[in-house]
Amino acid sequence: MAQNGDAVYGAENVPFDVFSRTCPSRPVLEHVTGRWGSLVLAALQDGPVRFNDLRRRVDGVSQKVLAQTLQALERDGFVSRHQMTIFPLRVEYTLTPSGQDVTAKLLELIAQVEASMDSVLASRQRYDSSGVS
Repeated sequence: MAQNGDAVYGAENVPFDVFSRTCPSRPVLEHVTGRWGSLVLAALQDGPVRFNDLRRRVDGVSQKVLAQTLQALERDGFVSRHQMTIFPLRVEYTLTPSGQDVTAKLLELIAQVEASMDSVLASRQRYDSSGVS
């Protein structure tokens, strides 16, 4: 058990709590729900994707940011990187079972946001024209 009030997350008596700034679940949530993480996970929903195909699918992401995002998602166990021993070098990314579970929930959220866009845009217009800042 931790001393001096430090929590040992994952221990039987200390649950993970994303609202706690020291909980290790907080950066994982950020990786999944951040702009690039959520788009990368959604783009991988249909199976293996090569890096450059993924970069084209996730419009606007730089090569560096995509690589960092994939590394973070791989480290968290949501994405698997498979390097094939052929020439030219071929690397594919796929969702792990945990990644599939998280992405299923994420896709529900994405669908809800897209379905709400008419209302969102109307709300924005009302807000912007009201002079509130």
